[in-house]
Order: sequence, then structure tokens, then C-alpha cells
Amino acid sequence: MSVIPRISLNDLNSKNKEASKKLSYALERHGFFSIYDHEINLSLINDCYTKSKEFFNLDLNIKNKYANPSIGGARGYTPYGKETALGENIPDLKEFWHHGPVINNSYDSRIYKNVVISEVKDFNVVFDMLFVELNQLAINVLSCISSSIGLDKDFFNPWVDKGNSLLRMIHYPPSDNSNIYRAREHADINLITLLIGAEEKGLEVKNKDNTWIEIAADKNDIVCNIGDMLQLVTEGKLKSTPHRVVKYKDEEAKSRYSIPFFLHPSPDTMLKSVFDSSDAGVLAHDFLDERLKAIKLY
Repeated sequence: MSVIPRISLNDLNSKNKEASKKLSYALERHGFFSIYDHEINLSLINDCYTKSKEFFNLDLNIKNKYANPSIGGARGYTPYGKETALGENIPDLKEFWHHGPVINNSYDSRIYKNVVISEVKDFNVVFDMLFVELNQLAINVLSCISSSIGLDKDFFNPWVDKGNSLLRMIHYPPSDNSNIYRAREHADINLITLLIGAEEKGLEVKNKDNTWIEIAADKNDIVCNIGDMLQLVTEGKLKSTPHRVVKYKDEEAKSRYSIPFFLHPSPDTMLKSVFDSSDAGVLAHDFLDERLKAIKLY
């Protein structure tokens, strides 16, 4: 399998047999696929990439005032060379920003407020809008996945209602060939991930035979993948597959930008087997907290 399946979201929602077959095939192999017909506002995506670049181009002393190491970078800025993939000793070659939902008193108190940037006009406005659109899309995709494994399509809705989801804006600065691993091999912590702007070179997913597949999505497609939480509660039926970001040796040394959305349950959700009612489970907050410490964000 040298490419990930490309699936129409409209076909998935209408239960088209061919689309459902493609989804099942992807989930059985490595948990990666791309979707089109998603109706995410493309001009909004472009605006968000523009604002992201404007922020990362600010002086380091300005960016650092938005860093929040005491909360593991849950919101705001995380400097270059901080995050280290699970089991690795060399940090990833990236800096990033975390942005979550607009919260009120009805949200779990362990979900943090967003950090407001004053130096980049309308930064929070456009990312608030993108968060809402991607959150709705992610819940839709999760419903399709739920149906594909024999669960009610709304099974996970109570888990993700007012969840601890986040947008991550990533900047990989220009690098030479002395270290080609911009983000070393890792799996995502959450339920599912959506990635916009996945046409940039460098994202690779590990196949069953331990070979690496380059993700070559169409410009307007959104790449989706399974995270560790969903693998846990489906007892491995759904695969959270390792992936990485590399700089190819014949590639020009230049910045790379990326905006993934991570769908998380609310912190008080018990991550229990969807097939075994006797499973005691683990609290979503505890699962996330342990993993953040393991990748050196605390």
C-alpha cells in the first residue's frame, strides 16, 4: 500500500459502499486517510497560515512572553527544541502554538483559556473560527469511524462534547542535512487528528511492513489519522500508527508550516473499552497528563 486512501466526506455521510470500504481498508492497515468534500472554508485556512507565519516571524523575546511551561504548553507558545518524541533523546526541530475552544463556566476547569496575541491582528479571531469548523468536522469523521466498527454513529459524542481539543500551529525552521528528522517517529495522543495543508512534503506514515509512505495529499484535502486514545478504547482494532516529518536531502533548506487539529475528549471522560463493559478504564486527563510528561512538555 504505497498511498493512503482518498475519500469523499459526502459519500461517507451518505453511507456509500465504496467510500465505506475505503475507510475500513485504511483503518485496518494504518489508520491514515484523506478526505475531500469537507466544506472547510479554504480562504479561512489560508488566513490562518498567513497569521501563523506572521507570529513565528516575530522576535524570539516577543514569542517567549507567550510561553506557558507550567501548564505543559497547553495554550500559547512552546519554543524550538522543547518537545521530544516518546522514547527519543533528541528534540524535534520545531516551535509551535496551541489554541483551544472558547470556554465558559460549563467547561471542565482543567481546560485552559486561550492566550490572546496583541502583535498579530485578528490572530485569535481567525483561529477561533477555524477551531469551530475543524471541531465539527472531526466529530463528523469520528461518527463515520464509529459506524465502521459497528457502534452507533453518535457513540463518542458525549466524550467530545466540550472536549479538550486543540489546534497546533507548527513552524519547522530551515534545517540542513545533518538532522533530517524535523519531527521524529511518534503517534498522536488523542482520539483523531485532522491535518490541513498536508500537501507540503515531508510527512510520512509507517506501513505494516515497517516501510515509510510519503503522504502526498491534494492541496485542499484534509488528512485524518487515529490517535492513541482511540486505539486504547477499541482494544487495538483501530491503529494509532507512527508517523514522522522529514527533510529530504535533495530538498531546499526552508521553513515548513503545518496546522493539525487534535480531537480530545473532555478531561473527565473515562477511556474504557467500547467492547468490554467490565473495563475499568483510565481518566482522559490522567492519560494526557502522563503522555505530556513523557514527551518533555512538563
